[in-house]
Amino acid sequence: MGKIQNFNKMKEKEEKKRRSKYADIMVRATVMGLMEESEDVERMMDIESADRKFNLRLDDWLKADDFNFAHDFLGIRDSIDRSKGFPATDFGFFVPRFSGLN
Repeated sequence: MGKIQNFNKMKEKEEKKRRSKYADIMVRATVMGLMEESEDVERMMDIESADRKFNLRLDDWLKADDFNFAHDFLGIRDSIDRSKGFPATDFGFFVPRFSGLN
């Protein structure tokens, strides 16, 4: 197997792990009453868009207390501009607490 194929497999594996964490975030948000199950596609796209823009620290977000978890979940949901399609890049002035950008 060539270097490019190995790189592509590693990248694909990482993307699957990140999407699994998006699902974990949505489960927690549902349990906390922050979203309905019927919103799952929209919220998955919101979280992925935010992750692409802010390089979210997903593990830290998942471990956060309820207040800080809700701050980022609701901030992303309420600030994202979905009008230009996916992935969204405009979150207004909102920056998640669990942004990986310094």
